[in-house]
Amino acid sequence: MSHSHPELSLPAPLKKGGLRIIPLGGLGEVGRNMTVFEYDDRLLIVDCGVLFPEDHHPGVDLILPDFDPIRGRLDKVEALVLTHGHEDHIGATPYLLRERGDIPLVGSELTLALLDPKLREHRLKETVHHKVAAGETITFGPFVLEFIAVNHSIPDALAVVIRTGAGVVLHTGDFKMDQLPLDGRITDLNEFARLGDEGVDLFMTDSTNAEVPGFTTSEKEIAPVLDGVFHKSNQRIIVACFASHIHRVQQVLDAAVAHNRKVAYVGRSMVRNMAIAKDLGYLKVPAGVLVDAKELANLQVERQVLVSTGSQGEPLSALSRIAQRSHAFVHLEQGDTVVLASSLIPGNENVVYRVINGLSRWGANVVHKGNALVHVSGHASAGELLYCYNIVKPRNVLPIHGEIRHMRANAELAIATGVPAERVLMAEDGVVVDLVDGIAKVAGKVACGYVYVDGSTVGGDITESSLKDRRILGEEGFISVIVVIDSVTGKVCNGPEIHARGFAEDDSTFDEVKPAIVDALARAVADGGVDSYLLQQSVRRVVGRWVNKAHRRRPMIVPVVIEA
Repeated sequence: MSHSHPELSLPAPLKKGGLRIIPLGGLGEVGRNMTVFEYDDRLLIVDCGVLFPEDHHPGVDLILPDFDPIRGRLDKVEALVLTHGHEDHIGATPYLLRERGDIPLVGSELTLALLDPKLREHRLKETVHHKVAAGETITFGPFVLEFIAVNHSIPDALAVVIRTGAGVVLHTGDFKMDQLPLDGRITDLNEFARLGDEGVDLFMTDSTNAEVPGFTTSEKEIAPVLDGVFHKSNQRIIVACFASHIHRVQQVLDAAVAHNRKVAYVGRSMVRNMAIAKDLGYLKVPAGVLVDAKELANLQVERQVLVSTGSQGEPLSALSRIAQRSHAFVHLEQGDTVVLASSLIPGNENVVYRVINGLSRWGANVVHKGNALVHVSGHASAGELLYCYNIVKPRNVLPIHGEIRHMRANAELAIATGVPAERVLMAEDGVVVDLVDGIAKVAGKVACGYVYVDGSTVGGDITESSLKDRRILGEEGFISVIVVIDSVTGKVCNGPEIHARGFAEDDSTFDEVKPAIVDALARAVADGGVDSYLLQQSVRRVVGRWVNKAHRRRPMIVPVVIEA
């Protein structure tokens, strides 16, 4: 197994006739998927998604891939291919289009339909869409693209075959091999096998479930479990799932009809996405089952079903507001049932359990993946991946989409099926892989970091150091020190005045450090005259040392020295 190393240098120019692969997100994390392919000085991008922030990203709404490595070459981008409609694959598209608005967007009908409202929100009107379906071929510059049906936890997902003079690449996107999918659309293993016979030079495959043995459970297994939940409950039922999980919503609608209940959607994205899915025929809504959320309250509780966003504990989502009893019109009662019909995204466990505890506090019965089969994964487990390696017979393998441990497990599976270890590459975001003369090798590394979106701000203003400042503010507190000194004598004529947040609110807390501040200023003035920056630094040092010793804290300290 060929490893990437942080100390890799910048890649040399690409050899003529070679294909360069530059992952800018999704390798080393679950989310932010984006890969750039370069051939003959032209670029093709596959996916452009977001990563959702964790607890250690205070004030951050979204995390984007870093466009810096291609920013100066956006005019060379032939197209952006979107494999399916999940946020971690399409969510960053508007931010890329802000930089070049006419990049052709290629995707299936549902994928492009789910992207449209995002583009409108960002006021991107002149975008170019190319709707494709499984079995179709489309050419952009030197890239010939073929699309293959794959099964995932959202309808209309596609794998993409990228043909160039350097060879054939098969990029699975996110996929699994459910043999009994709700929409009857299975992963086209026939096509995978045909490509295998023809010869696949590089296989880029979903790693998310590579550590999980066997085969991923079929979506069909959930229906009887949901039916049981509906059968047992004699009060309101709230089902929380991703706003893109059309199959799961279909199962809820079907169960509601069977148990003579009405369904309402709660959450803006849920309402919008399900309307799109229904209009395009991906969601079959039985007559009379849907009602407006505000009308639901007029029905007896045993006939109410709410389908809500917030299965990941997002603080502003409908479910979080219901758990805090701050929702405008949904008031949780003892005995209500809440079903969390989704997986836990790594890193979200704490916030999800916080919501579960909040719901339990009000007496709700909470059904989740930990205690019932109410969710199955959308990703291929180890057995499915082994099957794919055996029929695709790839010459080179690059595991994608997953944390390091997932990608490593995927690499081990490839080697187990006979792919030579030196042809299985472990890369991370920014690590460049070149496919030249049928052999894939790590060629170097480009700088690519995290780009944070904070409200309306993208990147620029939010750096790792400003995030560090926010974490310090949140965890360690804040102290401001204001001192007025005489500009002629250098003596303190007012202050020090100390204000703090995150400490005992008693103003006398800092009395014992004030003489030390006055002494330090006197020494600094005696040493080198009145330089306000140096004086501020000496105040910061004195206060920092004292707080660390007295309170074992490292707060943010903002000293202000004013000359009078």
